[in-house]
Amino acid sequence: MAAVNEWLNGYLEAILDVGSSVKEKKNDGKVKNFAKFEQEKHQREEKLFNPTTKYFVEEVVNSFNEHDLYRTWVKVTARRNTRERSNRLENMCWRIWHLTRKKKQIAWDDAQRLARKRLDREQGRNDAANDLSELSEGEKEKADANANANALEPFKDNNISRITSEMQLWSEEDDNSRNLYVVLISVHGLVRGENMELGRDSDTGGQVKYVVELARALANTKGIYRVDLLTRQIASPVEVDSGYGEPIEMLSCPSDGSDCGGAYIIRLPCGPRDRYIPKESLWPHLPEFVDGALGHIVNMARVLGEQVNGGKPTWPYVIHGHYADAGEVAAHLSGALNVPMVLTGHSLGRNKFEQLLKQGRLSREAINATYKIMRRIEAEELGVDAAEMVVTSTRQEIEEQWGLYDGFDLKLERKLRVRRRRGVSCLGRRTPRMVVIPPGMDFSYVTTQDSVEGEGDLNSFIGSDRAQSKRNLPPIWSEIMRFFTNPHKPTILALSRPDPKKNVTTLLKAFGECQALRKLANLTLILGNRDDIEEMSSSSSTVLTMVLKLIDKYDLYGQVAYPKHHKQSEVPEIYRLAAKTKGVFINPALVEPFGLTLIEENYMTFLVPPTLQAAAYGLPVVATKNGGPVDILKALNNGLLIDPHDQKAIEDALLKLVADKNLWLECRKNGLKNIHRFSWPEHCRNYLSHVEYGRNRHSTSRLEITPMTEESISDSLRDVEDISFRFSTEGDSKQNGEMDTAARQKQIIEAIMCRVSSTGKSNASYFPGRRQRLVVVGADCYDSDGNIAEEDFQAVIMNVMKSVRPGIRSGKVGVVLLTGLSFQETTKALNSFQVNIEEFDAVVCNSGSEMYYPWKDLMADADYEAHVEYAWPGENIRSTITRLAKVDDGEENDIIEYASACSSRCYSYSVKPGAMIRKIDELRQRLRMRGLRCNLVYTHAGLRLNVIPLFASRKQALRYLSVKWGIDLSKVVVFVGEKGDTDYEELVAGIQKTLVLKGAVEYGSERLLRSEDSYKREDVFSQDSPNIIYAEKSYEDCDISAILEHLKVS
Repeated sequence: MAAVNEWLNGYLEAILDVGSSVKEKKNDGKVKNFAKFEQEKHQREEKLFNPTTKYFVEEVVNSFNEHDLYRTWVKVTARRNTRERSNRLENMCWRIWHLTRKKKQIAWDDAQRLARKRLDREQGRNDAANDLSELSEGEKEKADANANANALEPFKDNNISRITSEMQLWSEEDDNSRNLYVVLISVHGLVRGENMELGRDSDTGGQVKYVVELARALANTKGIYRVDLLTRQIASPVEVDSGYGEPIEMLSCPSDGSDCGGAYIIRLPCGPRDRYIPKESLWPHLPEFVDGALGHIVNMARVLGEQVNGGKPTWPYVIHGHYADAGEVAAHLSGALNVPMVLTGHSLGRNKFEQLLKQGRLSREAINATYKIMRRIEAEELGVDAAEMVVTSTRQEIEEQWGLYDGFDLKLERKLRVRRRRGVSCLGRRTPRMVVIPPGMDFSYVTTQDSVEGEGDLNSFIGSDRAQSKRNLPPIWSEIMRFFTNPHKPTILALSRPDPKKNVTTLLKAFGECQALRKLANLTLILGNRDDIEEMSSSSSTVLTMVLKLIDKYDLYGQVAYPKHHKQSEVPEIYRLAAKTKGVFINPALVEPFGLTLIEENYMTFLVPPTLQAAAYGLPVVATKNGGPVDILKALNNGLLIDPHDQKAIEDALLKLVADKNLWLECRKNGLKNIHRFSWPEHCRNYLSHVEYGRNRHSTSRLEITPMTEESISDSLRDVEDISFRFSTEGDSKQNGEMDTAARQKQIIEAIMCRVSSTGKSNASYFPGRRQRLVVVGADCYDSDGNIAEEDFQAVIMNVMKSVRPGIRSGKVGVVLLTGLSFQETTKALNSFQVNIEEFDAVVCNSGSEMYYPWKDLMADADYEAHVEYAWPGENIRSTITRLAKVDDGEENDIIEYASACSSRCYSYSVKPGAMIRKIDELRQRLRMRGLRCNLVYTHAGLRLNVIPLFASRKQALRYLSVKWGIDLSKVVVFVGEKGDTDYEELVAGIQKTLVLKGAVEYGSERLLRSEDSYKREDVFSQDSPNIIYAEKSYEDCDISAILEHLKVS
């Protein structure tokens, strides 16, 4: 320890030497206040402490205990030379000591939090286990009956079915004429088809490469007609290439020469188009992206329907979200269109959060502020709620990473799987299927010579005297070899971002301290692209600075290459060079989600597991045992696994492969032999087979809707009163022998179409679908007792109606009411206001779970009820709410069922005034732990709780009407107050125009929305969005007509 303390003191003294060279301006004699002095002092220290110093402090905090630091401080104070020097040394040591104590406190608080969460999760598991443990007599009889039936035909179930050995693999011959439409979503980063800027920043890495290659591969699969990859549009030529501002980019041409087939990148607005912003800043802009994506998909469904589906809309076969932000987008689109959703996490927020907390460098608040981690985690939880299937790269990802989430429990998933196989009820519980599908890889870049054993080493290209042969060397070869004294030695290749998690410094230490390895091999470090290290991010500059210092410390000049630049197209050549020298690829990352570096080395160092890329070029691999490389090496058997924290293990593995040529050759052969398992065609076949087997919902294309020849589908079928516009059906017949829903709707539609074609027009005299614009009243007017604030509510409705009445009379403008009231409460209130309810085109009640059409005798939209039915637990959740919503020491009657407001899609509960009940996020967490998926809304000033289906909400109802009536959401105006129910944030956000009426709502429910340590409102929607208009005057005096005229609503 004494030697370590000497190093510590020496480092501190070096810091002081740097500081003493900076001359500070003398005080002009005026007395400054203490606060200003402290601020200036902090600013001076920030200038003095460069990234290396910060890295040192962090290392000290992680490496020294409190006692050691105290001893160091005592030793330093005994060596005082000058007063200034001693004060600075004391200050620095006390600062480090304080950071260490703070780290311990953070660790303690985190341990307590995790203990409480584990207790809650265990309670949830026990509740679910108790409910699912025993079968009733009726269930046993049903299980026996189903078992007998299954002997004759495969079991079918309305719930999610697990993939078994009986799964039918995707057949290109049988599915060539299916003409399916697939939607992929990857919001953040810089996405383009060619010359990808991988490694430019943390947002543009392997995920970008993966989604682009997946889109191309799917489009080349028979049976897939079109693939759209949706991403963010960035029109900022100063920051990024102008191509990122193009709305459409073709990735692959259609094989049949059609106008719309193939793969495309579709760029949609998401926040400021003139700025490239990091993914952490995109969260408030996602609702805008959802609405834009919905409009694109609807338009494309119509176009594709005209081309390949006989005029019927071709809805997406699946919507696949990549990463947390795209997962949230996909969840909302899945609910709006009732299309199956798939989620790929790539990297997970909870895992990152736990790692950051363990480091102890940042508090929970700091982590949340920097990474918006709580917002990200909630998006991932929503993705798990909505997804039919979650694609992972490894089983370790399922057990150790997804297992951290409230919405997924491996034990519960197995119980539900068993019950589904036995054909018995899962009691409203569901969990997504976790499927391991390794990323694919393109082998077209690998030439025949790359895979031929003994094709020759580097001597066939350059001589021992560095004389170049007649064959021209790739430029990147020359760039790398210029670093080496002897370029003929085997190359140890590491390719990654300059990120501390990639553990490059440990690799460099292992190489520098192993003389045998230094004699046998060279080391090549491809660490992204750089111009000036000081201009890079703090973490990247710290890593690169340490790399340069370690090279100098071990005198590795002539043995280590670290080029500043390389192109993505040159990555294959880098692998070829390593293979020519009979080298090794190493991925020493602390954790590698499917070895994003190993396999797809050919892509670059960011995409697929290192082992695969290495295998493609016959390059053996040394890889971390934490993550995807475990599964890859198990399949390929072409390398060795190491503990990334064990420097000696890294040395031994590299030395073993470099020195033992027989082992090297065996690993090469195995890799080349088994690499086909990770090709893109194989990936797509597995992917589509899993999607087809697990599809629980079917898109609208299953409905046989025949439009009138004179009119488009948007006008013809909307004229019919009893039209069944349903976005999905479950095609199984009911057990009691009744006609299934799909057949019933088909029969109804055929009868209606015959009637319409015979008369030439519909019997209906009112056509809301032909509206050009919609005006929506969504103000939540309640008093402090949770009753309707009649005067405010009436004034809002009357003022809006008065302003839009000319548009109503002309038939161009329709009015919709969105409310948390029940249908009976809504009609009673409107009657008391003497408002003609028939002036509304639609009335959406119970927080978006029910929809009624006044112009159709207040008929409920049965199709909408079926539309939002997905994952609805029904009666199984009814009694659970009252038990979970109460706090631990709450009273029995704090929350009770409000029967008069309940319906088949909404269970309402009355909250006692002043009662302590759980907030939305806390209650939703407890429901997720029990496998129950639903939407929760506090309304009536927080004195009523509406429990509704997962995909039911007022905003989703608006999206449903937008699709059904063919009205773009940008032509919708929503009137709200300054506060409202707990779904207020969702309702306000999006591309519609939102007019916030000042003073219209006095009492809201926002206090019951989120806990204090959760994310904030500014992370949900942008309050300074140009789509949100804040009325300057009160709602009574506001000139709504003038605002609507400005918005061109008349």
